[in-house]
Amino acid sequence: MPTAAALLAALCLALPGCGATAEAGRDAHVRASGGPEANTGAEDRRDDAVRAAVRRLAAQGGTPGAAALIRRTGEGTRFVASGVADVRTGRRIHRDDRFRAGSLTKTVIAAVTLRLAAQGRLGLGDTVEEHLPGLVRGHGNDGRKITLRQLLNQTSGLFDYTDDPVLARELSAAADRTHTPASLVRTALAHRPSFAPGAEWRYSNTNYVLLGMVVQQVTGRSYATEARRDVLVPLRLDGTSFPGARTTLPAPHGRAYTRGGGASADGARRDVTELNPSSAGAAGELISTLDDLSRLVSGLLRGEVLPRAELRRMRNTSASDGQYGMGLFPVRLSCGVTLWGHNGEITGSSVMAVATSDGRHTLAYRLNGTARSGLPAETSLLEAEFCPRP
Repeated sequence: MPTAAALLAALCLALPGCGATAEAGRDAHVRASGGPEANTGAEDRRDDAVRAAVRRLAAQGGTPGAAALIRRTGEGTRFVASGVADVRTGRRIHRDDRFRAGSLTKTVIAAVTLRLAAQGRLGLGDTVEEHLPGLVRGHGNDGRKITLRQLLNQTSGLFDYTDDPVLARELSAAADRTHTPASLVRTALAHRPSFAPGAEWRYSNTNYVLLGMVVQQVTGRSYATEARRDVLVPLRLDGTSFPGARTTLPAPHGRAYTRGGGASADGARRDVTELNPSSAGAAGELISTLDDLSRLVSGLLRGEVLPRAELRRMRNTSASDGQYGMGLFPVRLSCGVTLWGHNGEITGSSVMAVATSDGRHTLAYRLNGTARSGLPAETSLLEAEFCPRP
């Protein structure tokens, strides 16, 4: 069975030109903190395997650089980077760089929604119609038959608005245009649903745009405000933000790249650092750091955000045949270890953050370019760290 990362094209808003080939940086350097001064032979071999996998990630993803942050509770952290953050200046990728995290936004939105459920402010069995009356109608779509649970676990059947060809052309031509959540939902509703609510599982960014609208309707505050209060502040995610329609990245940051969709005829990279992420919204607008993404998945799995019952729901994959829970999905490795986390893809950035079930061992990686999901080097990286050879 392929990994969940391969099954999820988790918000590739580049649309045309997602995934390409490019030269990767040949170097990979490791900086450790908080651990023992000397590694054992087995630890050296693991570090070598991790470094090699990070180099391959950049090469396979066709990106100028790649970086990973690994944390084991009580054993400190390791930061591994290869290639460059800026092809013009040669600047290296820094550990505290900000970047677009794409669909890891869904992990935060799911946690906010489940907190509201735990507080009795909404029910997972509530229909979309109860909170957003009259919004989801037409072309066979009916919000009276879709529950919040089905939005969370991706079983609503709603069309993914990012697959709309008209929107794809629009995003490719005008990356600075602002889109409202309602306009994104209208794009989805111009298409018939993929299946009846609850009948199957299919990943759709439309589900989480709607959840963002529900959060605002229930609380009277934006999903970004609720997320800062309920998730970002408690977990001390100081480098994480919801930019809304802001096109720039906060400092420090490198550059973001893609190919195609406006690149030159020879396939040269295109700098897409400045981007209006309103077209991703509650499905993928988040900006973060490797440290913050590590703390996010660790904090969630250690019960620092949600009560135990809601955390169980977040990891319940029964509706998706084991593929997806609610803002988290499992990654099953060949050595029998199961990790939990999410990936994220948005123009110019590809990201993943996972942790062991107890949240005590995490890995977050990023590529500074648009790359396809399910790269073989991703599996190599995860297995090098979580399935070390003796």
